[in-house]
Amino acid sequence: MTTEYSSFYIGGEWVSPASSRRFDILNAGTGQLEARVPEAVEADVDRAVAAARQAFDHSGWPTMAPAERAAVMGRFAQGLQKRSAELASAVSRQNGMPLYLSEMLEGGFSVGVLGYYAGLAASPATPDTRASQMGKETLVERTAIGVVAAIVPWNFPVTLAMSKIAPALAAGCTVVIKPSPGTVLDSYVMAEAAHESGIPPGVLNWVPADRAVGAYLVAHPGVDKVAFTGSTGAGRLIARTCGELLRPVTLELGGKSAAVILDDADLDAVLQGLPMASLLNNGQACYNGTRILAPASRYGEVVEAVAGLARSFKVGDPMDRSTTMGPMASSAHRDRVEGYIAKGKTEARLVAGGGRPAGLESGWFVEPTVFADVDNQSVIAQEEIFGPVLSVIRYRDDADAVRIANDSGFGLGGSVWSGDAERALALARKVQTGTIGINGYMPSVGAPFGGIKASGIGREFAPETIASYQQQKSIYVMA
Repeated sequence: MTTEYSSFYIGGEWVSPASSRRFDILNAGTGQLEARVPEAVEADVDRAVAAARQAFDHSGWPTMAPAERAAVMGRFAQGLQKRSAELASAVSRQNGMPLYLSEMLEGGFSVGVLGYYAGLAASPATPDTRASQMGKETLVERTAIGVVAAIVPWNFPVTLAMSKIAPALAAGCTVVIKPSPGTVLDSYVMAEAAHESGIPPGVLNWVPADRAVGAYLVAHPGVDKVAFTGSTGAGRLIARTCGELLRPVTLELGGKSAAVILDDADLDAVLQGLPMASLLNNGQACYNGTRILAPASRYGEVVEAVAGLARSFKVGDPMDRSTTMGPMASSAHRDRVEGYIAKGKTEARLVAGGGRPAGLESGWFVEPTVFADVDNQSVIAQEEIFGPVLSVIRYRDDADAVRIANDSGFGLGGSVWSGDAERALALARKVQTGTIGINGYMPSVGAPFGGIKASGIGREFAPETIASYQQQKSIYVMA
């Protein structure tokens, strides 16, 4: 049964769209029509930005007492928690994330992110008075930056929306959220929870739109800051626009991270951790360590182990909690991943997968795939595939492993696997990346998450993130 939606959440109300345009939301596991939702056009964005502007300038949200704002955020978190199963189901149906994972991350972790920032928001800002060399003293004030345009991708639509919404709310900003066209249903659930929490009208607004209308939002004169998660290509375009406008921007972009297996690593432990570190969400996670760096002395052993891991995944219906590998998020994305696999067959040795799983004709499934004898300069080792495709690359010694790990235009995630924690830490410190794990990998609330090089600008999930949603003013007291 197809669900029909007919409104946007703007200005604290469910409002009719400005056009009759619609998005078809397809079930990634079946390819069938799941729902139809309104597609925002420029007039809808204008209305959402105006509502956010009105709320920022006149609702009192930016100047609300910290404890009061934190209480509203806490109620929002409770509303999301109450709807956690609904959030997880919506995400898994739309993008194919295995249900066990969407329950843990989209239905759980995202609520934790909001609760964490609610806790930070509860603490009143301490006066920042600094000594002055030319007068009595200097007062440094931090205030909310204004209206934020939050552009959210399809792979973790709830968590990555909350990574922007939560610190923006804690700072006192108002937000216009543009979800990806493929994952919109979760936005309705979040909007219901926000409305129930008593957030002032216009503080949060959702307008699902295509890329062109998203670009219109990014350049909108009523926007004060942009927060984006998505591809590096799209991020460069957004950065160019924000550069022209001198508009603050946070970019969390692509990756091609390295999982470095040292010669003393316990392969059984590595195989237990790699699904989360290298193949999370059907391979559709920006920080996945898809370059597996293996020592020459154990190369054949590592290749055999990683290939066996790929074959062990239960590929199937994402709504089945026993499924460990779901489909690609869309037919077009499966085509893209299969294009890289075809390229890989001309560059390296295929040792696992490489096709579509038997018996899964409906939906957009790809077999977990492993290539061996991969040159780090090859296309499959340098470009982000964003699917369940691993490249096993040989290295000579620790210094060579660091060289190969750093020989990438990206720098977002990574991991080091070793029986010697100190050795692993020493190597991890030499890898040029924004985040890295030792004997595992999982972003942590409270620690900065983000990339360097082509992987982005700025950090999320940390106390420092709030500062990127604030502006500073120095008041020089002369006498």
